[in-house]
Amino acid sequence: MTGGRPAGRPALLLVGGANPLPSSIDIVTRAIEEAHARDIRVHLIHRESMLARTPEVTALADAVSAVEPDDPDACERWLRGRLAEGERFDLVLGLRDEVQESVSRCAALTGAPGNPPAAVRRTRNKDLCRTALAAAGFRQPAVRLCTSAAEAAEFLAGSRGPWVVKPRDGMASIGVRKVRGPHELPAALAELPDQTLFLVEEFVEGPEYSVEGVILATGPRVLAVTAKEVLPPPHFVEVGHVLPAELPEHTRAEIDRQVTAALRALDLRFGVFHVELWLSGGEVVLGEVHVRPGGDWLHRLLGHAVPDLELFGLLYDDLLGRAGRPPRLTATRAAAVRFLVAPPGRLTAVDGWDTVAAHPAVLRAESTAAPGDTVAPVRQSGDRAGFVVVGADTPAQARALAAKLADAVHFRTGPPPSP
Repeated sequence: MTGGRPAGRPALLLVGGANPLPSSIDIVTRAIEEAHARDIRVHLIHRESMLARTPEVTALADAVSAVEPDDPDACERWLRGRLAEGERFDLVLGLRDEVQESVSRCAALTGAPGNPPAAVRRTRNKDLCRTALAAAGFRQPAVRLCTSAAEAAEFLAGSRGPWVVKPRDGMASIGVRKVRGPHELPAALAELPDQTLFLVEEFVEGPEYSVEGVILATGPRVLAVTAKEVLPPPHFVEVGHVLPAELPEHTRAEIDRQVTAALRALDLRFGVFHVELWLSGGEVVLGEVHVRPGGDWLHRLLGHAVPDLELFGLLYDDLLGRAGRPPRLTATRAAAVRFLVAPPGRLTAVDGWDTVAAHPAVLRAESTAAPGDTVAPVRQSGDRAGFVVVGADTPAQARALAAKLADAVHFRTGPPPSP
């Protein structure tokens, strides 16, 4: 489906759309609905198979084209053709890591605000991002890009452990594993998606957080800091988030200062951001930098905690120069998400789910494991068995309620079926 842009009506090119996951569909739905609320026309491009697998998103867009969004060259070719036919775009946006270079190049073609391609590539490759941040004066763990087990062993021998082995540009905790010594290196390498190009970096001690915000014409704006909980090593799968994080005022101010300074140092100029960090020895240590919303339902937590916020609408209004009464962008409530972990084996029954899902404080809940499924040990985000998102008046109340409801769901498993 295609269509020209009506005269005078702003248009958004949405690159990549959603993946067939509930949180991804929800995020993209909100981005389109907040555009429509401002009379912005949305042209969605995605690969044909994903358009078919996300019909609720496809139906919302004003125009849809089948294009490979992860291929910047393919997106450029398609866009040049659309521009030659008279279609114009005021905004270009993508909500997944893989499409950010395509977004950058399309924005440059249309003259819309965007991030430089070099800045996008730097943030997508974690070692390049660490090098750039260290050069700009930010505290960073030592890291090495490796192409073999021998190079990884050499890095371990010359640095201080423990360490973390991870993909260069991965996500969802896939292939991420803690290593305490050379004897654990083979097992970590075996879990990598690509053993010919990966990272080994020093492990950072301390609680983990993420920072959610937007980059406006005036610069980065932090909206909230999120506290996160992960499963014990060797893997680092996130099992809970609380927003806003309970932090002393001076610590929150230092996080805001360092994150906004880091985004500027990386030459990022546009979009929604999600930056991960640790507090280690009283200091901020920056982790991964993403120019897209955080996953794991963080957009729902943010929307509940900051009631006046329209995350994408804030971005649209700013970039289109639509002056108006600025919304209050301070968290006045709290929210939390807790992920469900089932014991490995063949799932025979799930008890307590209906009661949990009906709780009045639940904002969203889903059990993703059903009787008959074989449950694997949790080594990446996709191994979790469901989630519960709740709202409350304070972070402590939200954390406690989410944990209580998650604990009320009981998964009964037996031995897995024989091969």
